[in-house]
Amino acid sequence: MEGLSSDIFRQNFHLISHFGKIISFNCKQYSTVSDGEVSELIFRRFFFEPRGNAFLKAAEGSVVISRKTTDKVEIATCKCVTDVQKRARTPCVLVSKKRVKGDKFVYRLFTLSSLNCLEPCIEFKLSYEMQDSVCILQGPTVLWCHENRIFYTSIHAEGVKQIPIEISHCIFGELPIPKGHIFVLGLQSRPEQLPNNHPTNQVVGYFPWYGQVFNGAAILPHPYIPIAQCVLVLSAEKDDHLLKCAVVAATSNQQLVYFENGIVKDVCKLPFEHAEDIQVVNTGRNGILFVIFSKQGNACAIWKETFQVASHWSGVSSVYVDDYLGCGTDQMLLFRDQGAALESFLLTDLCGISFSWGQESEASKTTPPPQENFLLTLQALESRLQSGLIVLQELQSEVRVKDRVLQQSVRVLTDALSEQETVLSQHEQEGLVALWDSDDESKEETSDDRMQDTPAVSWKPQIDKLWHRFTGDRMVVGVILTTESATPVTDVSLSLLTEAGQSSVPAVIQTLSQVFRLPAHRPSTPSLSSSTAAFTFSEPAAKRSKQRIASDDLHTSRVAVTGKTELAPMLTSGCVKCRVMLHYAQKADALSPVSKPTPTVLHCGQISVDIHDVVPKPLLKTPEIKTDEVSEDLLSLLTVLDHWVLHIDSPDYSLGDVGGWIQKREGCKKVEVSPQYLIIDSSAPSGLMLLHWDQITPFRGELSIHCSQLQMLQFLDSLLAFLPASCFIQPVKHAKSQSAAQVFALVLEDEVLSLRECVSLLLCGEEAGNEEHCEETPDPGCVEGLQRSREGWQQAVERSRRRLSPLVDVGMYREVIRSISDMQMDGDLAGLIYTQRT
Repeated sequence: MEGLSSDIFRQNFHLISHFGKIISFNCKQYSTVSDGEVSELIFRRFFFEPRGNAFLKAAEGSVVISRKTTDKVEIATCKCVTDVQKRARTPCVLVSKKRVKGDKFVYRLFTLSSLNCLEPCIEFKLSYEMQDSVCILQGPTVLWCHENRIFYTSIHAEGVKQIPIEISHCIFGELPIPKGHIFVLGLQSRPEQLPNNHPTNQVVGYFPWYGQVFNGAAILPHPYIPIAQCVLVLSAEKDDHLLKCAVVAATSNQQLVYFENGIVKDVCKLPFEHAEDIQVVNTGRNGILFVIFSKQGNACAIWKETFQVASHWSGVSSVYVDDYLGCGTDQMLLFRDQGAALESFLLTDLCGISFSWGQESEASKTTPPPQENFLLTLQALESRLQSGLIVLQELQSEVRVKDRVLQQSVRVLTDALSEQETVLSQHEQEGLVALWDSDDESKEETSDDRMQDTPAVSWKPQIDKLWHRFTGDRMVVGVILTTESATPVTDVSLSLLTEAGQSSVPAVIQTLSQVFRLPAHRPSTPSLSSSTAAFTFSEPAAKRSKQRIASDDLHTSRVAVTGKTELAPMLTSGCVKCRVMLHYAQKADALSPVSKPTPTVLHCGQISVDIHDVVPKPLLKTPEIKTDEVSEDLLSLLTVLDHWVLHIDSPDYSLGDVGGWIQKREGCKKVEVSPQYLIIDSSAPSGLMLLHWDQITPFRGELSIHCSQLQMLQFLDSLLAFLPASCFIQPVKHAKSQSAAQVFALVLEDEVLSLRECVSLLLCGEEAGNEEHCEETPDPGCVEGLQRSREGWQQAVERSRRRLSPLVDVGMYREVIRSISDMQMDGDLAGLIYTQRT
């Protein structure tokens, strides 16, 4: 790694930011003995070193542009854009080459690969020189204006293309949607060139990739087109062929205007004119900033929430936004035009991060933070103070109750000694729960103890509802039942018994069962936990008070058991009647872990399947309502659709708002009966897709997909375009479909066992040393025996002291600490997943 030298900077010097690093491009011409004059394009990649407070060179390279003396080579522009083929942001630089005596200009677009190689991407020739109105957008695509006409070229364009309509005050931009759209925006010059259904005297937009004309007023209204200097589209979505956008634009009236669907929502006065570029700074919890840069060397930062100026700088040559410190949030990097540009900079996020070099004391003119921030802080402190006062009042009431109980206890003891009768207050008046209830309850408990050897009567689950659905060539049967939490129930499944006629023998239809946990006393809403083979409902049967016994929510569990089967074998006999049987295993005693479960079969009801009545209907047609029918449709889809669980990990960058990206997809709706599920394209059963995104940490998440295999692959292909390039996706293998609580319990059990084994291993040497000192007990009748007894007692005291603070081997102790730390990390991760899912 090397530092910077001022001799590398020339007039044709350009900078871009890419993945937390600064890349410089420069054209250099030198003479050689063999080739004569050679023109090269040189790049250097720099990274910021916080300890040294400087940018250090990480890599460099070059590519030869021309070997002729008469060629003039310059850099037209450079930018970091999305490469559609690589699905990653790539640095791009556009280089022009012109002969001194010729009138032809050759333009070549180079991309910088991850292997630090400049690769040619596009080459085209023009009879004129591009001016300032040239732009590189995603694709990569090059757009420019010449004589009121707009041209563009890309890899797939097959040469230079011209937009078929003439527009004035053109604006280039791109929409941040999965299928990227670059657009050209402006006012129409010739109305006869537009389609018949397009209104006249309006803003015109054009998608060069697709050759489509659209109403540009959805991005910017008509009055702002002539005065807009730079535009940035924050978000965009297509809903029923209508474009909805959130846009910020800097105007020539020194204003930053925020638009939603072409309507002005907020305006901020800019402290300078001639705005050139707008960038977004995501500072994490502190909020989002807009950074505006002008050609005159001014820059300012504006808070998105309050739309007020946060800071203003002057004498700035360029501004870049990226995560230069690798902390997961963005920072602004401002360079000053003082010789070597990278030697005078300011790196800050206005929220506590600040690095500078070669900056004047008055370079930054920061305005005080808005008063709204102080108000939010005071409200948060006030809420914390109120919660603390409530906890303090509860503690004081408990102390008063304990004092009364102690006073009554002292009075009872005093009266008992003086043989007087004591009148006690009822425990309900003290807000207490009696450990022993009335005599009747004591008698019941005594009778239960006497009959503990008698087999307990098995408790049957209560059948609440029986339903079935037809989807494609399969049928789904579901049963909603209520079970006791104190009665362990395992191995739950459904089976179907058919009776085709009076003379036929009942046959068992093969089914595949699943179990879903439902909230108690609510509409049947499936929860996150499900299993395909077994589900256990258990609760410690330890001491229970009257209030807990009276609560049904803590004592019962609602469960949905579903089974799917092929529909064709059942329709061979016309009409078939099926009996739905519930199979489960119940332990005789919840407190006896060694008791063997008792298999039980329960008849749930009967359904009739007729070949003339079987009409598969689309499931979840109205997911936005909360009804039992919608809940049953959701349970049927979870049963029928194939299921994949994918673990997504991004070690270098945060994953971003994956849930928001899923909700913005076309046809995506939230299932209101179970809001954690999203459904996409519910028009046909074959196109249904259920998704559930679980954000574990900002860098890690778990995606559950219910759909066909082809849909899953297509969805992952579009998801990879949104996720960071360094993330990786790994399928999760559930051996027995363990729930998060079961995984958490197993991890905690392993941690306890590991701790016990490690401590035993450390202390085994000390115990072995203590056993060597065991001797026969001397006779204390004589003086020598008494002395030996005293010495033995002293040795026993010393051994007891050593047991309290034993000496262990250092190497073995380090291994134990390392092993325990690894187990605790696994336990913390399992606990985090468990708390988020509950």
